[in-house]
Amino acid sequence: MKRLQNIIEVIIKFRIAIIIILAILIGLSGYQTLQKLRVDNSLSIWFLEDDPSYKAYINFQENFGSDEIFIAMLPVDNSIGESEMEALENLHKQIEALPYVKTTFSLAKAKYPIYANNKINFDDLYTNKRSEKGLKSLFSKLPNITFQLVTKDYKNQFFYIQLNPTPTIEEKRQAIAGEIRTIIEKQYSDYYLTGPPVLNEAYSKGIYKESLTFGILTVLVITLMLLFLLPSKRYLIVSLLSVAIPVSLLFGLITSLGFALNMISMLIPTILMVYSVSDAVHIINIYHKEGLINKSLSKAELLAVAVRKSFTPCFYTTLTTFVGYFALYLSPLPAFVNMGVFTCIGLVLSFILVYIITIIGFSFMTLDFKNVKPVLSVKKYSQRQFIEWLNGITSHYKNTIIIGFTAVLLFGTYSIFQVKVDTNSRNLLAEGKAKQDLRTVEVALGGSNRLQINISTANGDVILNKYAIKQLEVFQNKLEDNPLISSPVSVITIKSFLEKRTPVLFQSNVSQDKIKTTLAKLDVNDNSFFKLFSEDLTTAGFTLTLMEMKTSELEQVLDDVKRDFEASFDTSAFNLKINGFAVVFSQLNKFILETQFKSFFAAFFVAFLCLLVFIKSLKTTLLVLIPNLLPLTVLAIFMSLLDIPLDVTTAMITPIMLGIAMDDTIHLVYKYRLSKTVSGSPELRMNNAMRYTGGALISTTIALVGGFLIIASSATPSVRDFGLLCSVTVAIALITDIFYLPALLKKFDK
Repeated sequence: MKRLQNIIEVIIKFRIAIIIILAILIGLSGYQTLQKLRVDNSLSIWFLEDDPSYKAYINFQENFGSDEIFIAMLPVDNSIGESEMEALENLHKQIEALPYVKTTFSLAKAKYPIYANNKINFDDLYTNKRSEKGLKSLFSKLPNITFQLVTKDYKNQFFYIQLNPTPTIEEKRQAIAGEIRTIIEKQYSDYYLTGPPVLNEAYSKGIYKESLTFGILTVLVITLMLLFLLPSKRYLIVSLLSVAIPVSLLFGLITSLGFALNMISMLIPTILMVYSVSDAVHIINIYHKEGLINKSLSKAELLAVAVRKSFTPCFYTTLTTFVGYFALYLSPLPAFVNMGVFTCIGLVLSFILVYIITIIGFSFMTLDFKNVKPVLSVKKYSQRQFIEWLNGITSHYKNTIIIGFTAVLLFGTYSIFQVKVDTNSRNLLAEGKAKQDLRTVEVALGGSNRLQINISTANGDVILNKYAIKQLEVFQNKLEDNPLISSPVSVITIKSFLEKRTPVLFQSNVSQDKIKTTLAKLDVNDNSFFKLFSEDLTTAGFTLTLMEMKTSELEQVLDDVKRDFEASFDTSAFNLKINGFAVVFSQLNKFILETQFKSFFAAFFVAFLCLLVFIKSLKTTLLVLIPNLLPLTVLAIFMSLLDIPLDVTTAMITPIMLGIAMDDTIHLVYKYRLSKTVSGSPELRMNNAMRYTGGALISTTIALVGGFLIIASSATPSVRDFGLLCSVTVAIALITDIFYLPALLKKFDK
């Protein structure tokens, strides 16, 4: 005690120097944050560079063309009018002059094959020399291609911009999107723009905007709650500084190290601020209670008592919360790893600084502990009467409480297995122009995502032989019958067109060499937007269009493609490879499950050890652990009833909530355990512990629920679900701590 008092006296002695150092660090952090804060929601934050699926995706882009494609839908009076086509041609020239554009495609650039004089020639799909009736007749013979160039009513044109491969343009996506919009707007007053780069830009803008909004709302809500929760308004500044300083220093560190905000890390400020205010409220409440009891102590002695009585429970609550976040380090997703590491750093900063700031803040205060009152209060609400009521309920109805809560626990355990694992890509995007444009384009086009299927010969032979072409036709027909797939384009699409115009070309007596020579010339640079073959002609490509959909639906599409391939080809002679962002995105379900299992069980095991060391009794530890599992099972009940799946945001919820749920438990059990040195039954000790800590438990829970409800106000459905579920879980954690835990200990901890 004396050593602690000496440390406090040293902090008070050098408080001005400490304030100056903190002010300088905050200034540097603020400058770094303003200069270097950026948002990165690119593919690389979800997959490690050496991840096989990510590497395969990048290799595919290099060899078969990037699927970083802008899709512009341009409303016009007549899609095949001369003035409209001239505008398209002009747009091609301006867009293709940009350094990051690989190619563009539209009706103005599309070609179609003509067989004459024993060779394939290409002519423009559109020419003003042909009548409108003739154009429409020609288009009807190439439906899978022309459907992607103009709408059926000829009132919209589609314009595609294919960028260079993902790694070369990720950092410049936002600038690229802005420049492309500027060029389009010079010619078209009305247009719809979508595609992976546009959606990524919208994610980034939404993250940046909501990060600022969440930060401001969190400060306002915390301030309002503190006016109710704190014993005096003079504690308010200390509490707010305890919240603001750690977050400021953490963001300075994050930006200095070159890291960016993403859909996951945008939640760090709100979570950290709410956590910091919880510790500050506990320390302030203990300091104030001890001030009422120990009127003769000096300020340094009173601070030493408050620090000593709050340090152990606050240390263990920090430790269990730290464990919950650090468990995310085991996730295979880089975004979760960064979230876990930086939140843990923030927790350590908060734990250290909250004591330094409160000690310095209290050293400037002179309070009449007995007469001070909260700035705001609810007159009809009596905290003391409520806690006495709780103690009576958990004493007289402990058996009923135990049976009821245990039944919920068992039902929740069953519900865990009913929760779906699914990420809906549409739910990662807030309502706005980007989402509206996406819907409009997908309704007209049948999709906005590109999927490339490559079928190659196993022995390296050329795939353009009669048998392979026949099987490719069977496979194409199966793809066209799939309701989740739109407009597959392949060599079969072009072959079918040629066959209608020149039936003699593919008669049974035509030699194989003739077929090979003819079809090999179909894959020309002018039609490079659709890659039909590999350069060595051993591989045939199918380009498909997909809607933005759930990962479960993507998995279904991929399974359907594999099944159709196996039904169409001899799998010992032909190989299938499916490429594109959809393949990588569908892997998220596996990674989410892996995150859940690894991070939860790691957090659970370490949290159990922490409780065992803290409580020093295996029986009591098990009794304490049961109520901390109940909020997670209730979470599963809510997710299954409301049909909220585990996705890229809710995937981290269980380890985080396990750590946070234990915080109140530790504060309550710490006072209960200390009471063992006093004679009395478990019932009497628990009632005393609830009287001492009950107010702080309720206060910190209100702060946590308020913070997570701010996240629940997000315009992004997936983030909104995360905030809502966290709010419910934290509220249930308080209910179990003030009902279930006391009832268990009063009944069984003899």
